[in-house]
Amino acid sequence: MSSKILSNKDNLQVIFEDNHIIIVNKRAGDIVQGDKTGDKPLSEVVKEYIAQKYNKPGNVYLGVVHRLDRPTTGIIVFSKTSKALPRLNKLFADKEAKKTYWAVVKNAPPKNADTLTHWLKKNPKNNKSYAHNKEVNESKKAILHYKTLKKLDRYILLEINLETGRHHQIRSQLSTIGCQIKGDLKYGFDRSNKDASIHLHARHLSFIHPVKKEPIQVTAPLPKDPIWDACTV
Repeated sequence: MSSKILSNKDNLQVIFEDNHIIIVNKRAGDIVQGDKTGDKPLSEVVKEYIAQKYNKPGNVYLGVVHRLDRPTTGIIVFSKTSKALPRLNKLFADKEAKKTYWAVVKNAPPKNADTLTHWLKKNPKNNKSYAHNKEVNESKKAILHYKTLKKLDRYILLEINLETGRHHQIRSQLSTIGCQIKGDLKYGFDRSNKDASIHLHARHLSFIHPVKKEPIQVTAPLPKDPIWDACTV
């Protein structure tokens, strides 16, 4: 990884917290759960944050509800209680948590707004998903809705709502229509970002609190970067 600032317990960007849930703004480069790299995952950082903030001795309970790709930024939800975790898992599995992403792409899409439907097949060898226009062996149906939010000097800002949650779905589907995400070498962008990020951000999330039954809506601030800055001017 490059010189990107990763999350630690002292710089963690918490955007919502109560007794049952903690929602953080993931930085590019953070991994949500441990993997073969052996790098410290965001889940461990959040545990350290909770232990320090509440002076908790021993092991801190934390449940991982969902994930984001390592170079992607934005909203990640963790459960702080064993009561909330299965309910949150069900919310996400049943598509009752409404997620909205922002993506900066090089080329304008064929239409200002559209629904994309593909069949994605994952290749574990190169950790990449390939989009097909019809069902192929071992593929999964992938549906997303996008609209153009803003035209920048050299890029386009898209808003994406997922109907399905497949491996690298947004990256693969946008690449297939010629809208590669800025910095995403894996899916065809011509150069990487200096910090190894890609310009894909989990921007908004809304759901009903699994314990309190109250509506929760959160927005993750964008990374500090000239391109992202231009998206909100």
